[in-house]
Amino acid sequence: MYKINDYVIYKRDVCKVKDIRNNKINGQDYYILVPIDDESLIIDVPVNNRMGYLRSIMSKEEADALINNICNIEPIENMENKYIEKTYKDLLYSGTHEDLIKIIKTTYLRNADRIKNNKKISDKDNDYFNKAEKYLYNELSVVYNMNFDETRNYIIDRVERIIYN
Repeated sequence: MYKINDYVIYKRDVCKVKDIRNNKINGQDYYILVPIDDESLIIDVPVNNRMGYLRSIMSKEEADALINNICNIEPIENMENKYIEKTYKDLLYSGTHEDLIKIIKTTYLRNADRIKNNKKISDKDNDYFNKAEKYLYNELSVVYNMNFDETRNYIIDRVERIIYN
């Protein structure tokens, strides 16, 4: 059971447990969650979490292992444009951090290739890049106690050190 002020992942968003209340009508206890990037939103989730949408954030050890493994996570290869969005959606909703990294790498490389060839970047790739970054870096920002931009820079720095050492 989570406690007040714990951070959790609800679906794909990082939330803080603001309260735990009992619903007098059905007798169930509910977590009162507030997403870290939209404090005006309040989400009630049953403590028993039967739908499985609630999970703990990763530990610092898991985050370090994930970052150390980023170089080994391959981008999507040889994907036809007409199937890429379905692939991105499937990866985005899979719930794994590795799949978010796969989206980030793939969209970054596809857009870099477009820029190199003097073409406009893809709105679709850019949209999925931003979503994957948001879901991954929001969670890591809580783990490392940094803001979003500090987290992004920290990860880029660590990956560069892995590559060049």
